[in-house]
Amino acid sequence: GDMHMKLLTKEILQKFEKQGSVNGVPDTDAKVICKFFTPDANATWYALEYDPRSEEFFGFADLGNPDFAEFGYFTLEQLESVKGKLGLPVERDMYFEDMTVKQLKEKYNISW
Repeated sequence: GDMHMKLLTKEILQKFEKQGSVNGVPDTDAKVICKFFTPDANATWYALEYDPRSEEFFGFADLGNPDFAEFGYFTLEQLESVKGKLGLPVERDMYFEDMTVKQLKEKYNISW
């Protein structure tokens, strides 16, 4: 419904399609296509890959403790069901500037 369109737009879906699969281990030049976050909690998801059939993302999740942030899979349904402290739903960062996996790893001091 409306929720899907809020988190994903046609334009974003096209970007995911263009990037294709990063096979679970992202290339450092792969782009973070979009970023989702909880406005009332410290959770952030950086999405690199999206499969419209399974509605599954591959990306990087920081659930409020940067030391435990990690690459992995998460689903659209999970994003839609997460609520922060004040019960606010996950939002897509409209002002997110394109970033590569390399930049993301630098931000989080990930060495591999």
